[in-house]
Amino acid sequence: SRRCRGETLFKSGDLQGALCRYTQALKLSDSPSERGVLYRNRAACHLKLEDYTKAEADASKALDADPSDVKARFRRAQALQKLGKLDQAFLDTQRCAQLEPKNKAFQELLRQLGTQIQQKVVQLSSTDARVQQMFTLLLDPSSQPSDRQKAAQNLVVLSREEAGAEQIFCNDGVKLLHKLLESKQEEVMLSALRTLVGLCTGHQSRVSTILGMERLCAVMGSEVEAVPLAACHLLEVMFEALTEGMKKDVRCKDAAILPEPSRELRAMLRHLLDMLPAPTVSGPGRDSAINLLVKQVPRKSLRDPDNSLTLWVIDQGLKKILEVAGTIPEISRGPPLTDNTHMSCSVLLSKLYDDLKGDGERENFNHLCEEYVKHQFDSSGMENKLRAIQTVSVLLQGPSDVGNRTLEMSGVMDTIISQCASKDLAHQQVAVEALIHAAGKAKRASFITANGVALLKDLYKKSENDGIRVRALVGLCKLGSAGGTDFSMKQFAEGSTLKLAKQCQKWLCNDSLPATSRRWAVEGLAYLTFDADVKEELVEDKQALQAMFQLAKAEDKTVLFAVGSTLVNCTNSYDVEKPEPQMVELAKYAKQHVPEEHPKDALPFVEKRLAKLLEAGVVSALVCMVKQESPALTEACRECISRVFLALVERQEDRGTVVAQGGGKALIPLASEGTDVGKTKAAQALAKIAITSNPEIAFPGERVYEVVRPLVSLLRLECTLLQNFEALMALTNLAGISERLRQKIIKEKAVPKVEGYMFEEHELVRAAATECMCNLVLSTEVQKLFVAPGNDRLKLLVLYSGEDDERLRKAAAGTLAMLTSEQPELCARIPGTTRHWLEILQALLLSESVDLQLRGTVITLNLMQAERTLAQQLMESEALEILSVLAKGGAPEQASVARTAKQCLDVAVEYGLIKNNNSEGDKGLATGP
Repeated sequence: SRRCRGETLFKSGDLQGALCRYTQALKLSDSPSERGVLYRNRAACHLKLEDYTKAEADASKALDADPSDVKARFRRAQALQKLGKLDQAFLDTQRCAQLEPKNKAFQELLRQLGTQIQQKVVQLSSTDARVQQMFTLLLDPSSQPSDRQKAAQNLVVLSREEAGAEQIFCNDGVKLLHKLLESKQEEVMLSALRTLVGLCTGHQSRVSTILGMERLCAVMGSEVEAVPLAACHLLEVMFEALTEGMKKDVRCKDAAILPEPSRELRAMLRHLLDMLPAPTVSGPGRDSAINLLVKQVPRKSLRDPDNSLTLWVIDQGLKKILEVAGTIPEISRGPPLTDNTHMSCSVLLSKLYDDLKGDGERENFNHLCEEYVKHQFDSSGMENKLRAIQTVSVLLQGPSDVGNRTLEMSGVMDTIISQCASKDLAHQQVAVEALIHAAGKAKRASFITANGVALLKDLYKKSENDGIRVRALVGLCKLGSAGGTDFSMKQFAEGSTLKLAKQCQKWLCNDSLPATSRRWAVEGLAYLTFDADVKEELVEDKQALQAMFQLAKAEDKTVLFAVGSTLVNCTNSYDVEKPEPQMVELAKYAKQHVPEEHPKDALPFVEKRLAKLLEAGVVSALVCMVKQESPALTEACRECISRVFLALVERQEDRGTVVAQGGGKALIPLASEGTDVGKTKAAQALAKIAITSNPEIAFPGERVYEVVRPLVSLLRLECTLLQNFEALMALTNLAGISERLRQKIIKEKAVPKVEGYMFEEHELVRAAATECMCNLVLSTEVQKLFVAPGNDRLKLLVLYSGEDDERLRKAAAGTLAMLTSEQPELCARIPGTTRHWLEILQALLLSESVDLQLRGTVITLNLMQAERTLAQQLMESEALEILSVLAKGGAPEQASVARTAKQCLDVAVEYGLIKNNNSEGDKGLATGP
């Protein structure tokens, strides 16, 4: 039965296999008593796998079926102890001890729990006094600043522990923390916000009590930047606690009866939406509110069918978002904005639109946007028309389909064209920017090429304002870059792209220009660097590169994508599909266009450009870009950064520089969040670093454990063989470091994937997978997979030890040497794997490679020590003669081989299989059996 098979797997150490069997058996069983036993057994698996919540749940189900099941009750007590529910654990253990008074395990657990409960009581009473003392110091204006600072830090630390958080909460801490938020002192406010984070993390019932959104929104609207960020983080934690509450039946750690979390979530969102157009909210506070909406409203996965939050936000708040999108600080009165606000609005609108499920929902979104733009455009006064144009600009940068529809509304495009010639600089700037954003959209590009190029050229040549000139230049670049990297599709006359690029570089280095105008210079370069001549020119201009990197690190985050795109172009890290030569010939014959590569896009030129970028400090700029907590760091932007990092670590000698400047640390979040392509590129860059650098130095401390999951993600059929190979090599290095790292690799379900690649046709991949397995078998859990009956894992290793590929032989023989040493019971199975096992072993002993000889002698020694019959088979074969020769030694590097061969012969002497002929220093076959 499946239950029996589950028990067999459990005893052999295959916990996941046992878990799977018990789960399948539960689906098939109708008997309450049998289901009770299955739940009890599955609880044992969960306990071993340290999943204590599931262990408690399964043990409880077993007790529902049979309340007298003492094993189930004991397992529940063990799980409750690990979960910190000591009182409940004590009651369960006490009941077990009543049923079986002589059971030593029950008595020991009772003793442990008694001690732990006493310690908790002492800790809580002392914590109580400390909490009161801290609040007294913080609320007393006459206390020393150093004492207040220390008390604030202690409060934050205490709130991160469950017992401490509970004490703060029970000691009227929330009311006192709200008082601290009113203090207007930055340090005190930050401590209060961080303490509230500790109280709210994963605790819905506390969130419901703490809410006070008006006060938190007021704090988030503060002018001091650190405070809005901390308030934003607190709200993020509160959102997560509530959304988790919506998913779970038990909605918090203390299982209290709670209000409906979705209602509270909507109340929080309503406050955030009300913040957006409020004139009293600061620019950074508004950006934080938009950032929160970007993170919390759209579904995390499109597989989740529920997009009700998005629909609610569109219904309640789309007009408020568009109001911010249409605000022009230089022209109209409105809420204060930062340089990032419009871009953040574009990202939010795009996220909301992408989260919609059907044509009806999208049509409603379009209708609301068109209605808002029409209302503004039809209102009297140029100011309102410009607000409408600014809104269209934001939509074109976000959900561009919606932007295109608003652009085609009657009179909008004509007003944009006419305002480009306005004498009012602010009006002209809004119109030119709208024209540029429209130029990038396919639907309007042909219209703008016909009507806008002459206008943009005119503005570029004749305008006296550099801000307008740089924007006009970007429009021309955008229209002229339609051929992309195709050398034969140049839109501009020969040499003019280089001329425009030089002007962009000049503006970029001009500190007297405002940062917003210099950002547009980078936008221009993002298009112009499709041309390899421009790439070469830019990387030679160290001043321009460093000016671009400084912009990437500055407050204005809207430049991130332009910087990323420029660097992708300069490093040639975009994807290029090279057509097959036969297809090229056919295309030429048919007089069709064939893309051509610029001569300066050849590999030697790219390598020189990479070296120049490294010298100019590109890594620190990329690291800074990744750290940005801004909606401007979009998934597309993250992908650009990942592509550039992968190009930078291509050469082995550059990897140390990238790691030293923080590249290793920056790649970890890039490998876990973003587009599939971006995550894969970042994971491959991590693999390259882990292959050639010491992983413990490249990824110090706990960071090395975070590298495992991205590497395992490369072991997929969708990835290239090179990516598979590099991931296997990197995992081999990690698996050789420590048992904890091996356990992390096992937990990420890498072992079956590695086994799969051991059958790969490509010999390098096959060998790399076998090398990885060689290090993984240092773990007992993996060894037991080979010991388990009914599999061919051992056979594969024996056969691979006889292959021609030396690298594969070394890996397989090394794994075999490790397994036969750690699991002697496997030795007896080796003759049953293949009738050629003796020939394979002798070939290892006769190999010219000292490494293979050593592996061969170790396997032979393990076999001989395991069983006398195996030793006899070996001594009756040519192995005796080979070992006798090897035992005599030779070159210094063969000392280990000679020593191990001699040990083999000594074992044979002990068994009485051969006699020791001391006079000649030789071993010979014994005369007796």
